Amino acid sequence: MPAETNEVNQTTTGADAIDVAIAKGIDFDGSPIPTVKLELYNKVMALEANRQRSGVSNTMRSRIVRIGAKHIPQAELDTLLTEAGFAPLKEKEIAFFYGGK
Repeated sequence: MPAETNEVNQTTTGADAIDVAIAKGIDFDGSPIPTVKLELYNKVMALEANRQRSGVSNTMRSRIVRIGAKHIPQAELDTLLTEAGFAPLKEKEIAFFYGGK
C-alpha cells in the first residue's frame, strides 16, 4: 500500500480520529473546519464536560448500543448485551437505531 493511502487510513480510522481532526481544525479531506463550527462544538463539549455522570456501566452500555447498532444486527447486539450483563435493547433504542432498516 502506498504511503499516502496508508497515511489517510491512519488519520481517518480509530476511536480518536475525529478528536484529532477537530483539535487540528482540519477535516479529513484537508479542508479547514469553519471557526463557527469549532466554537459551537467546543461550547457544547464544555457543557458536557461539566455534566454529572450516572455511572460508568450506564455510559458503557450507551456507547455499546449507539456504536454497536451501526455494525451489529439487532438480535445479535441484544444477545451480546444480555450475555455481558447489560440490560437488553429497549423498545425506544430499537425504534431509533433499527427502525429505518
